[in-house]
Amino acid sequence: MYPGAHESTLARHSGEDIRKTEIKIQTPKKIIRARGKNQQDYMRRISKYELNFGIGPAGTGKTYIAVAAAVDALLTDKVQRIILIRPAVEAGEKLGFLPGDLAQKVDPYLRPLYDALYEMLGSERVQKLIEKEIIEVAPLAYLRGRTLNNAFIIMDESQNTTIDQMKMFLTRMGYGSCAVVNGDLTQIDLPRNVPSGLSNVLEVLAETENIGVIKFSSIDVVRHPLVRKIIDAYEAFKGSKN
Repeated sequence: MYPGAHESTLARHSGEDIRKTEIKIQTPKKIIRARGKNQQDYMRRISKYELNFGIGPAGTGKTYIAVAAAVDALLTDKVQRIILIRPAVEAGEKLGFLPGDLAQKVDPYLRPLYDALYEMLGSERVQKLIEKEIIEVAPLAYLRGRTLNNAFIIMDESQNTTIDQMKMFLTRMGYGSCAVVNGDLTQIDLPRNVPSGLSNVLEVLAETENIGVIKFSSIDVVRHPLVRKIIDAYEAFKGSKN
């Protein structure tokens, strides 16, 4: 087992017992507790299914909980690697406009994932795991042809994948791997004529069993109280225009 390995909090409970138990994940630096029903269900599904989708606005804990589950899986020797993926599409800025090598170009897009890892493992330990390729940054465009075995895979901002990219990503899963796909369908930065792979896959897999889907809303936001009001205001404004 990896240094600091411990028994998974989620793994100790199953069935009816888990419903009566506080849902939390113990990481070396802090304990991550579920806040609200949707976060509880999200944690439970990640512990149960090999493929999970977290859909909803920023600030609902989608990324943070996924990273906590990945750290837990790594330290309890359920997986050998954590792989972080995020489409490099942000408000019209293309990957090629950024300076530096490939890793330096991709890093800014993965900052929320890194920040969560630093909080749970410490920056020095995270850097060592990256150097050993136990934590890997895998640009979406470079996944084609790979099979990701024994890995906990997190794709953030998946609303910015195309249909072909989403299909390619999901078919990279290998033996002993699990994946969490997060996104916010109200924050799509793709060109207007390009359908979102996240929106499409939710329809394609709607009848597929053993896949977890949690849809968060503004009531699940755990940031500043104004964030919830801002999200609701945008939704109300959008609805008034339709």
